[in-house]
Amino acid sequence: MKSVKSIIVLGLLACSLSAAWAQEATIRKNLAERLPSFAKIDEVSKTPMNGLYEVRVNESDIFYTDAEGNFLIQGNLIDVKAKRNLTEERVEKLSAIDFDALPLKDAFTVVRGNGKRKMAVFEDPNCGYCKRFERDLQKVSDVTIYMFLYPILSPDSTDKSKNIWCAKDKAKAWLDLMVRDQPAAKASCDTAAIDRNIDFGRKHKITGTPTVFFADGSRVPGAINAQQVEKQLSSAKAQ
Repeated sequence: MKSVKSIIVLGLLACSLSAAWAQEATIRKNLAERLPSFAKIDEVSKTPMNGLYEVRVNESDIFYTDAEGNFLIQGNLIDVKAKRNLTEERVEKLSAIDFDALPLKDAFTVVRGNGKRKMAVFEDPNCGYCKRFERDLQKVSDVTIYMFLYPILSPDSTDKSKNIWCAKDKAKAWLDLMVRDQPAAKASCDTAAIDRNIDFGRKHKITGTPTVFFADGSRVPGAINAQQVEKQLSSAKAQ
């Protein structure tokens, strides 16, 4: 009797998977035919909303469509009952980076206290939000900060980044500029690390500064305050 039930269950599962594949194929086909310029689809999956499907392109860009690919929606899917932004949560998950995969050799470190907790930050020396973030970050202790110079705002950002990277004490030169408004002295050295940071950021869609990564891989774009940093550090440590 059990074997018969198992066969029925497996048959139903096979039918369900077959239907799901057929549905995905329909959506892919119709969107490709109707929107030839649309990006290559990475994945099609069902959402919690009946009849709505997620269409993922460019690794972490999210769109939504119906079962036939007749309509395309760009925007946030919000679960009002649970008070959750499902699109935001999905993008955060997709854009997470394994902390160990960060090119830490192309960063310098700022260590406070015992340095046990870890975070990485991509910043532009001409970014006003970065300066506010750095000044608030002085309140956070027992942390190692991997600082990636990421000059994307202006040519002057690149010049300042190179002077900091070539300084004898990179961490001091950085904090002197960002916290105390004291520019680094002109210096020269091999600055290929900065170019690699730019390439890495483009690949992983780091479009603004500051962008912060925590040990659990979570990404936080924008300047958050010390209390929020503490919360993220504690959350990353618990996982």
